[in-house]
Amino acid sequence: MASIKLDPTDKKILKILQEDAKITNAQLSKEIGLSPAPTLERVKKLETSGIIKSYHAKLDNDKIGLGVTTYITVHLDSHKKNDLFGFVESIKSIDEIIECHHVTGNGDFLLKVVAKDISSYQKFILEKLSSLDGVANTQTMVVLATYKESHSIPLPQV
Repeated sequence: MASIKLDPTDKKILKILQEDAKITNAQLSKEIGLSPAPTLERVKKLETSGIIKSYHAKLDNDKIGLGVTTYITVHLDSHKKNDLFGFVESIKSIDEIIECHHVTGNGDFLLKVVAKDISSYQKFILEKLSSLDGVANTQTMVVLATYKESHSIPLPQV
């Protein structure tokens, strides 16, 4: 898939929206130095092209009762295409899994999982993840502290 050409104004819009998606079009237009109509037109173009995929609220896991975050390496029994896609389909409905990446190295998939506490995490492993077809074994890394968590993608220079 070819990348879409972005000019410096597009990149400035994307940087600002990644930092504050709730910014008004009027404020955004001031920050980039365009009037509101062309600013809105550019944002719409970035949305329809698929560069801006969605807007989200970032929640505080601790404040909503999700005190444990883990990364889990999953090894599958088989690496056949149907088995890989079967695993991916089966995890899509598991709410605790908030990210799933097909990876190289020591494992087939890397999952990011959130849970209320360690006993909830243990229940998730025993009742949900390890019971899925094709899961040979898992390895868990528990997050002790998070020092950087950015949701802003660095934009390539022109």
